[in-house]
Amino acid sequence: MSYNISIRLDNRRKKDSGKYPVKLRVYGKATQKEKWYSLDIDMTEKEFDTIWTNTNDTKLRGTNKEARLKLQAIETRANDEAKQMTVFDFGKFETKLFRRSSDKNNVKYHFDTIIQKNIKNNKIGTSESYKYTLNSLANFSETQKKCKIEKLTFDTITADWLNEYQNFMLAKGKSYTTIAIYTRTLRVVFNVAIEENDISNDIYPFGKNKYKIPRTKKVKKALNSKQLKTLFDADATNDNEQLAKDFWFFSYACNGMNFKDIALLKYSDIQNDRFSYYRAKTFDKTAEKTVITIHLTDFTKDIISKYGNKSKSGFVFNILEIQDSSETQYKKIKNFTRLINDHIKRIAKNNDLPNDISTYWARHSFATNSLRKGASMEFISEALNHSDLNVTKNYFAGFEDDAKKDFANSLLDF
Repeated sequence: MSYNISIRLDNRRKKDSGKYPVKLRVYGKATQKEKWYSLDIDMTEKEFDTIWTNTNDTKLRGTNKEARLKLQAIETRANDEAKQMTVFDFGKFETKLFRRSSDKNNVKYHFDTIIQKNIKNNKIGTSESYKYTLNSLANFSETQKKCKIEKLTFDTITADWLNEYQNFMLAKGKSYTTIAIYTRTLRVVFNVAIEENDISNDIYPFGKNKYKIPRTKKVKKALNSKQLKTLFDADATNDNEQLAKDFWFFSYACNGMNFKDIALLKYSDIQNDRFSYYRAKTFDKTAEKTVITIHLTDFTKDIISKYGNKSKSGFVFNILEIQDSSETQYKKIKNFTRLINDHIKRIAKNNDLPNDISTYWARHSFATNSLRKGASMEFISEALNHSDLNVTKNYFAGFEDDAKKDFANSLLDF
């Protein structure tokens, strides 16, 4: 064992009552560190010797026997929790020891733990996605199953339960894409609970002959060359529409740069006629960090000059402030993206362009128009910062038929 657990009387300092605190001593052999955990029990040295050193339980009566059984139960549980860890870790041990025993099988407890972990790691968007999923599951559990989300356990969620949840969501007008997002998130929570040895793999409700998460292929929507020219030449009726158009095309001209990355762009990232950054969406998902380099054009330089921070320090654009917390950054980026989407849609409506255009279309438009102009898959894959070429191929496979048709027709356009 890589640890040693025992119940000790901490006689380093006597309390005013004349007693000492009884504590759980845990020693980690790998780190050679020990911690003493308070059990809210005080005893004199004589009382402790009586109930703990006496190996014959039949001689113990009343309060002494009760105290002995309580301490034994604590020590047994501590050992059980420690045994379940492949490598002993004080942090995980403390979490498992001091939670309620029912938390192991509690869905909301595990969701809340993951949410707080993501907030601590500044992954606010990820924490929000877990909150949305939990709220959706709570709505179904409480309205259809008459079970409060605080009481929902993993063993309750069977394949039949999930199929009922899917039908419930469809009846509410939710798409299969939304259902897939929420059930995939729930599957992650199941996997984490199994990995932590809190639940058995036997109750896992996903997979072969069990619940199958809907597989959906989201169509990548993009503007063709003619539509791009129409949007670029369109007149803005107010400052917000001009801002929306400028930033939409800034994203397009910067290889479909995500709006979060635009907001996080700093003047220190700019060197001569280029800037470099790491894509926020994939930064924590890969061990090897890939820097993306964007070459500035006259247009992108003009956008930076027009909207850039005049002090030329910190963030380039006045979307965020250096002192903003992760939560504040998340809200500001979300609000800015909503502003762009609202006003780019107004321009589109006034110019007979697709009314569902959004910031995502800038990235997809960059990809499909680059392909149409003859750029190789390898070039597009690198520009989009995809993990490998297969991702890019699947990305292109998701574009609308018109985009594929344009690309096919362009092959003989020498």
